[in-house]
Amino acid sequence: MESRHINTQSISLSLSETTVLKNTYLLLSGTLLFSAGCAWFALISNAQPLGFLTTLIGIFGLSYLTQALKNSAMGLLSIFAFTGFLGYTLGPMFNMIIASYTNGADIIFTALGATGIIFLALSAYVLTTRKNFSYMSGFLFSAMIIVFLLSLANLFFQFPILNILISGAFAMLSSALILYQTSAVINGGERNYIMATIQIFMALFNLFISLLNLLTIFAGSRD
Repeated sequence: MESRHINTQSISLSLSETTVLKNTYLLLSGTLLFSAGCAWFALISNAQPLGFLTTLIGIFGLSYLTQALKNSAMGLLSIFAFTGFLGYTLGPMFNMIIASYTNGADIIFTALGATGIIFLALSAYVLTTRKNFSYMSGFLFSAMIIVFLLSLANLFFQFPILNILISGAFAMLSSALILYQTSAVINGGERNYIMATIQIFMALFNLFISLLNLLTIFAGSRD
């Protein structure tokens, strides 16, 4: 009787993990499409950059709002507002890259394709092996803060080599975050699919931006 009870709990947990994973990937797909649509709208409408302070307030404000509403239906509206806002900020950046580099469109699509391939490869690895990456939490948190502070400092100093190192570090940390968050979903560490979605989305967004920065650094600008 006891063995049967344990097996029932195990099956129940497996179904719960599957539900969270399914809802996470469905919501992630929706937010990625919505974000891409907002980026496209900003691109074709020649939207102007929002400014550093406005962007910072929008990102942190909508992120906090999504976390506060994560257990309600309003959390879905909030996460679409957050991801749509991030997508919109990409439009002016895309216009600048297309105008500044002879192969600007290729740079954007290359970064996008590389982001997709990395995400699929890392997700497949975790889903196949079911490896638990929870031990990385402390390191990732500390490393992201350090790299973020370095990126803020580089806004003032503008050292090319530091820009390369920061972009490379963000790309590696974002990849590690994809491993960590996917592992948290399938191993029971994350039971809220809204929070799982926003974490994976941010990792993908930062990975894409980092790859975009690296490609533009080594690309040839227009004469």
